[in-house]
Amino acid sequence: MSKSPNLFLPALGGAALILGAGYGIATNQWADSKVTAMESTVAAAKAEAEKVAEMASAEVARATELEARALEIQNEAKRQLASAGGALIREPAPVAAEGYGLGRTALPEEIAAWDVDVLPDGRGLPEGRGDVFTGEEVFAEICASCHGDFAEGVDNWPVLAGGFDTLDDKDPVKTVGSYWPYLSTVWDYVHRSMPFGNAQTVTADETYAIVAYILYSNDMVDEDFELSHENFREFTMYNADGFIVDDRAETEYPIWRTEPCMENCKDGVEITMRASVLDVTPEEETGMAEEEDHAATEVASTDTTVVAAADPALIEAGEKAFKKCQACHQIGEGAANKTGPHLNGIMGRTIGGMDGFSYSNVFKAAAEEGQVWDEEAMTAFLTKPRDYMEGTKMAFAGFKKPEDIDAIIAYLKSEGR
Repeated sequence: MSKSPNLFLPALGGAALILGAGYGIATNQWADSKVTAMESTVAAAKAEAEKVAEMASAEVARATELEARALEIQNEAKRQLASAGGALIREPAPVAAEGYGLGRTALPEEIAAWDVDVLPDGRGLPEGRGDVFTGEEVFAEICASCHGDFAEGVDNWPVLAGGFDTLDDKDPVKTVGSYWPYLSTVWDYVHRSMPFGNAQTVTADETYAIVAYILYSNDMVDEDFELSHENFREFTMYNADGFIVDDRAETEYPIWRTEPCMENCKDGVEITMRASVLDVTPEEETGMAEEEDHAATEVASTDTTVVAAADPALIEAGEKAFKKCQACHQIGEGAANKTGPHLNGIMGRTIGGMDGFSYSNVFKAAAEEGQVWDEEAMTAFLTKPRDYMEGTKMAFAGFKKPEDIDAIIAYLKSEGR
């Protein structure tokens, strides 16, 4: 019997043992190399994260520095404006010394195309001039369809005149005269945004004239006033002191940037007005209601004539003041009803009693009560029409100057036909 198989099997088992040990050693070496590589990757990622964190910290510091610099520039601009006095500033506004690394420097023609705003100190105003008389004509042509002949507003389009004694009311009338603090805002808005649907078609001279007429409609200038780039800054608006400097960056922002509590907030909320009540959106179609009384005064139905003797100069002054009424009323020979009734022989007649004119309910009630247009009634009505005849649709705000009211009454008396 041969011994070869007995010798072969132990040899084969020893070879297998040697091969297994070699494979194990190789596997351990490969695992060690992978672990080393992973450790290197983790170390590199950690180093990159630390680098990104350092960069982020630097950017936050730079942003804080730029914010502080911007606030410093803003305060400096305010100090310059306050110390400018009556001189018209022409120098450009201060800018940040450092850029943000974006884009390129704007070309002069590119700056000029966008630099069209007008600031309260007069910067940006083009040369030009316009008087009240010219402004009335231009306003009637391109503005009155929305704002009314006397800037009283049509339907829900903005009223531009009056409202001086209403800013502390629940429903204030915020007009150019009563609310706007800077004349530059008026000029800038008219020149850049008006007329509606055809913006930037008004010339500089026409803009000066329109603004002059708006001031006249608010009884802030006389009828012979002319506005120009030379006297623009001399004019102070009625509500110039009604605003405060926005200091929220110093007083409120630090509070907002803390963690909000989000608790017990309900008791501090108060709803003062709803959009449905405000009714601020103009209708798509506007029309004139059949029953309108846009009249500055109302006429009666009798033929009684009251002609009082008066100073010719006072009558002449009343005729000039009556220009605010003539868009809705006619007076004198051949006068006829327009938006409001004609005013011939109004003094001494029944309020709301003229045949052939459709009055609102408040005037019909006055006629039924036999109320008469005497000097006391007319004075009260011309001062504040809506207060005297509560419920009237008439938009005219009233005359501010008592001397204008006296003059108009004298003029109405003189036209007693």
